[in-house]
Amino acid sequence: MDSDKHLATIDALCTADLSAEYSGSDLFLAGPGYRIVRLVDVDDLHVLGEWISQVLNARWGEQHDPWGMPTLRVRFDRGEDIPEPWLATSNLMEQLNLWQPPGTERWIALGIADRDETDEAHLLAVASDIDPV
Repeated sequence: MDSDKHLATIDALCTADLSAEYSGSDLFLAGPGYRIVRLVDVDDLHVLGEWISQVLNARWGEQHDPWGMPTLRVRFDRGEDIPEPWLATSNLMEQLNLWQPPGTERWIALGIADRDETDEAHLLAVASDIDPV
């Protein structure tokens, strides 16, 4: 596990042009105004996720409360329009850790995609210029 590499990926998401094409092998999903990258898919996802969250809390201040994704799924099922990447993340994860780095208009989120029982779990980082709903 290369923790510094994962932090460098998150740092790059803070300033990346989210409208540009992306060809990295870590790309999980992308669209206008957002990018979701796969950080790691190993057994210690929770430990690594907690460690990265602590580092980002020290860097950017205490995160917003962990954001529960089931509420977004319910709102979508009721017909509400949920913008990406928040709809996709609600289908992939149960909760996200969420920050807005100082001096940016960008949202950075970290979560474990483990809702699909047919796929391996992944630690994902999300960058978006689209406000969470």
